[in-house]
Parts: sequence; C-alpha cells; structure tokens
Amino acid sequence: MRTIFTFILAVIVVACQTKPKHNTTVSGYIKGLQKGTLYLQKIQDTAYITLDSIVINKEQEFELGCDLKEPEVLYLTLSEAIDAERILFFSNSAGTTTINTTLKRFTSDAKIEGGKQQALLEEYNTNLVRFKDKELELLETSLNAQRLGKDSLLNSSENQREMNLKRQYLYTINFAVNNSNSEVAPYVALADVYAAKITFLDTIYNSLSPTIANSKYGRMLDQYIRDIKSDN
Repeated sequence: MRTIFTFILAVIVVACQTKPKHNTTVSGYIKGLQKGTLYLQKIQDTAYITLDSIVINKEQEFELGCDLKEPEVLYLTLSEAIDAERILFFSNSAGTTTINTTLKRFTSDAKIEGGKQQALLEEYNTNLVRFKDKELELLETSLNAQRLGKDSLLNSSENQREMNLKRQYLYTINFAVNNSNSEVAPYVALADVYAAKITFLDTIYNSLSPTIANSKYGRMLDQYIRDIKSDN
C-alpha cells in the first residue's frame, strides 16, 4: 500500500512540474536579469494580453510558450504596464524564436532568431531606419530654426520632412507589394502607412496572395480599408 501511495505521489509531482506543450516557443537569455518576471504578450482588441510568463530568480535562460493559429506579432516584456519596454517580433505559428538581450538595453540590444517572417521584418526595419533617422535630423533642424526665428530654414526643413515621409511611404508600399506572399506585407501597411491615401492601401491589399489576404493582418487591412471607405 505504501509503495502504491509513493508511486501516485511521484506521478502527481512530475505532472505538476511539466509545462504544457505549445506549438510556439520563445526562449533566450537576458544578461543582467537576476530577478523579475518575464511576459510573453500579444495585442488583442487594442490591449496587451499576457500569453505566458516566467518568474526569474537568477540569471538564467528562459522559455515561454503559447499556441498560435497563424504567424503574428508578439512581444517580450519585463512588465505588464502599458508603457513598458517591449521587444516586438514576428512569430511563426509552429517553431521557436530565440531572443538574447541585456537588461540595461532591453530593446536596443535584442538579437532575434526566428522564422522567415521575422527575417523579412528585420530586413524591412533595417532599410526603414534611414528614413526615421532623417526625420529626427530634420525635426531638430526645424525646432532650432523656429527657436532662432529663421523662417526660410524652417520652411526648407519642413518641406524636406514632407518629402522624406513620402519616400518612406513609397518604400513601405513597394516593400509590401513585392512581398505580397508574406504576412509581413499587410502588417507593415497597417503599422507604417495607415495614413496613406486609400488608393495606396488598396494597391497593397489587392496585391496580396489569397492566403495572405485571409491571414490575420490581411483581414485587418481589408476591414480597415472598408471602414475608411464607409466614413467617406
């Protein structure tokens, strides 16, 4: 009887220690993180929701998991606060994403290895950064010109900012059209050119393959376009 009881107790302990299996895994290492809680999140109905979490008691590798029906953007964060730093990455619906970073520069030091969607998103962001850097440079010029009362310089820098934004939009639109067989295409349209003319958004959506048009971000882009048209 004692042997049977011991066996049952052992089974219960093993069952409690075993994490449920997920089709999507996020693992990695955060240098300098000795204690805290790490959260895996997604956006649902304009709010961040937590899919999984892990308590960190020493500097160690972590592993989080969730079940995804299709590829989508997820977030890794050290806090559930709305304004917390978050590492954004495009997760596949089956597989592992590895994220290594530091506590000191949580987002900027992040090195992400994942599926083909993440690789494509990184390619896009690498090229997009030159437009963002240019915007910061021109904004500083505009603010200084305004402070010094240099109207001609202010007008020139504002015109350049407008031109830079148009080039950024053109880059994003071309990128989305040229990668219309990836979930990244409708995502970047929603994230970076949502304020573009409706004809450009139509161009992106109409270029999507049937599979991508029926994906999460494809459906969202379609609904967004419909909402704009219904308001006009």
